[in-house]
Amino acid sequence: MRPLSKLKVPLLFCLFIEFQIVISFAAKGQESESLRVAFWNFENFFDPFVDSTRVYNEFTENGSQHWTTSRFYKKRNNLYKAILSISENEPLAILGIAEIENQYVLNMLFNKTPLKTHNYRIIHYESSDKRGIDVAMVYCLDKLQLLHSEPIKLINPNNPTNPIIKTRDILYAKFSDRHNDTLHVFVNHWPSRYGGERETIKLRELAAKTLKHKVDSIASIHHTTPKIIIMGDFNDTPEDPSIKDILCAGDALVNLFADEKKLGFEGTLKHQYNWQIFDQIIVTNSLLYNETGLVYKKNSATIFHADFLFEKDESFGGVRLFRTYVGPKYYGGYSDHLPVYIDLIYK
Repeated sequence: MRPLSKLKVPLLFCLFIEFQIVISFAAKGQESESLRVAFWNFENFFDPFVDSTRVYNEFTENGSQHWTTSRFYKKRNNLYKAILSISENEPLAILGIAEIENQYVLNMLFNKTPLKTHNYRIIHYESSDKRGIDVAMVYCLDKLQLLHSEPIKLINPNNPTNPIIKTRDILYAKFSDRHNDTLHVFVNHWPSRYGGERETIKLRELAAKTLKHKVDSIASIHHTTPKIIIMGDFNDTPEDPSIKDILCAGDALVNLFADEKKLGFEGTLKHQYNWQIFDQIIVTNSLLYNETGLVYKKNSATIFHADFLFEKDESFGGVRLFRTYVGPKYYGGYSDHLPVYIDLIYK
């Protein structure tokens, strides 16, 4: 057998290097197909301006919270840096948001900071909430195409003359990905426990029934279980009846945040000594068990808990969240909730 010539050896070596580069790019391409879906309650992200159309104007310079322009910008900068950290400096596919006042604060956050390079688009509708706080959704145009969106209001069946409950809407959006897979997403901020847990439970149960009805209606027009993501601050834990017995009744929905031992941290907010999981992501089983298309990345459900989101808890021990306010006192932190996220991948 003739030995390889001097020319053939370098040629084979170059082909080998080219092959390695192609494999490397293919691997990177597969990694880039991962979609991170996150949710975060921003804790009272208001603009600093007086709104003459609203009764509630406490987050203004002369309001009880003394919310100045400099405090607004500090909050805005805290949020964008944290979002970059959650996303690991890559665009999030979807970010669900609670406790924002209006389109202005969203534009200032996503279009006037380094987040603007991530090609985000905003979905927001004004709600009937008494304080003027809404939910919103932000998605990356490079990863998803919006097909439809709408707000879903909570309707009191016992009050036909004034049926709309003055609380946050449930935000619904339908997307198509680059592989023509369809994804349905709901962002929630259910009525709070302010006034007592038992006294307000019926409102959260109503939110659960409203959401369940919409999910069932989507499922009824599909031959197979649709791919649905439900996320939000539910003001209830995974074990409370609103979530466990009403929303997640049956086998179609799976709460990815039901087992705190698998989430990397013990809760998303702290009340005195106790951490609780109010912020959750729930999916249809089609995202867990389908063999093709967009699916949930196993064990990716995470409570994001970077050190900068905490401070020492002098009253109850350990750490507590580094909040913007604690009551009327300004701290200049991030939020009274931790963010949560999951990853989706393609099979």
